[in-house]
Amino acid sequence: MSLNRKLDKILIIDFGSQFTQLIARRIREFGVFCEIISHKKIKTKNIDHSIKGLILSGGPLNVYQINKYSFDKRIIEKQIPILGICFGHQILSKLNGGKVKQSKYREFGLANIYKKKESILIKNFFNKKRINKVWMSHADQVSKLPKYFNVIASSQNSKYAIIENRSKKFYGVQFHPEVTHTQNGKRLIHNFIFLICKIKKNWSSKDQKNQLIKEVRETVKNNKVICALSGGVDSSVVAQLLNKAIGKKLYCIFVNTGLLRKNEEIQVVKTFKKKLKVNLLYVNAEKEFIRKLKNISDPEKKRKIIGNLFIKIFERYAKRIKGVKFLAQGTLYPDLIESKSVTGSQTSKIKSHHNVGGLPKRMKLRLVEPLRFLFKDEVRKLGLELNLSKEIISRHPFPGPGLAIRIPGIITQEKIKILKEADYHFIKSLKENNLYDKIWQAYAALLPVKTVGVMGDNRTYEYLCLLRAITSEDGMTADFFDFKKTFIQMISNKIVNSIRGINRVVYDVTSKPPSTIELE
Repeated sequence: MSLNRKLDKILIIDFGSQFTQLIARRIREFGVFCEIISHKKIKTKNIDHSIKGLILSGGPLNVYQINKYSFDKRIIEKQIPILGICFGHQILSKLNGGKVKQSKYREFGLANIYKKKESILIKNFFNKKRINKVWMSHADQVSKLPKYFNVIASSQNSKYAIIENRSKKFYGVQFHPEVTHTQNGKRLIHNFIFLICKIKKNWSSKDQKNQLIKEVRETVKNNKVICALSGGVDSSVVAQLLNKAIGKKLYCIFVNTGLLRKNEEIQVVKTFKKKLKVNLLYVNAEKEFIRKLKNISDPEKKRKIIGNLFIKIFERYAKRIKGVKFLAQGTLYPDLIESKSVTGSQTSKIKSHHNVGGLPKRMKLRLVEPLRFLFKDEVRKLGLELNLSKEIISRHPFPGPGLAIRIPGIITQEKIKILKEADYHFIKSLKENNLYDKIWQAYAALLPVKTVGVMGDNRTYEYLCLLRAITSEDGMTADFFDFKKTFIQMISNKIVNSIRGINRVVYDVTSKPPSTIELE
């Protein structure tokens, strides 16, 4: 999205935070239009009457490197309400005459903050004991408050956890109210939008759908499009969106990589070709993918190999269809965040997603990625607007590289066969016990570790199976699902007793952060 709409909006200035789009998502949840622009690209001329508030995001660097940010100080002199978050809080303080220094004690994770003074920003934010749990992620902090600023709340290690200059409507928070770990964080954002910026609701899922259809038509024009269809939520929504936008000019291609879940290819073809009557081409490329991945253990190499091979196949089939100039993908914002910066800011790369950082540098097809600024739950809402079935919408996420990133280390046909069965039993048991819809994502992984066991008085030496099930809203943060002991015992016994090659099952109880949802 670009700064070209006349709607009243909140403008987010991105300094490279992993959570910048999450801020935008929270604002859109409230029915308010917002846009993101890099600190490198924002100019004073961009600040017009339609912008009712500015939010300065977090970022990976620090204010001592301010020259690298090329941020025009005149922007904060436009007499517009400003909310600074984490780094944004620090830079707002520094630009107003305050001081920032390295913290004696870093704060990463949950921390208690204590209310010191009333403010419109924190209306209904704190509990009755004047305490709240927030998500901190910083190594620097404001050490001296700017003139005319007041302390609203403090933590044990951050004296200036919330600050304000009421007359200028400047507000700063050291923590991240946009993440779900911050209790009542949405309330703080709500207060800034509606009570301080006094903006009115002007955005909905229907508006989003219509805007995306319009953008696709403007991009594609009269050309044909190939859609990379996996059968998952993201690619299904993209296919349906493009079908609404361009109709018969859409050609969907489903590639069987040999790294799919058990019977996945049968289900996808049945659903999309036979039930939804989609123009679907089925490509069996199992041997090609497995051959290319032989003896490859590095996860970044795996993703790049898979990404490149997907493109080669799509380009191969594009030659057979005259007039194809575009490739549509179900790329989501978390994919972009973890792979590269989308705004030109200094966002740290976590891993190369096969459909982002794993793509070849030179491609014959132009990309169409209408979901690239959306989160998974937003995509599901969009799917409902597009009249997709609940069966498709409610599917757990499944990565494009498939089982390749759930088999750390070298991939073999034996490992794939074992993992398919383990994953099948796990997901089947979740559904049978009415747990599937309570979990955001669940899967089995096969670790490159063999352990000693005993079965029927005989020694075994077989693989270790890891189970992971998480709860999340958007995939940016996640917590492990708290199974009852009886379920864990049941599924562990089922996997060990049913599958030759596994003699031990473990359950991953790590949150995101510090881990990622997938292993690789």
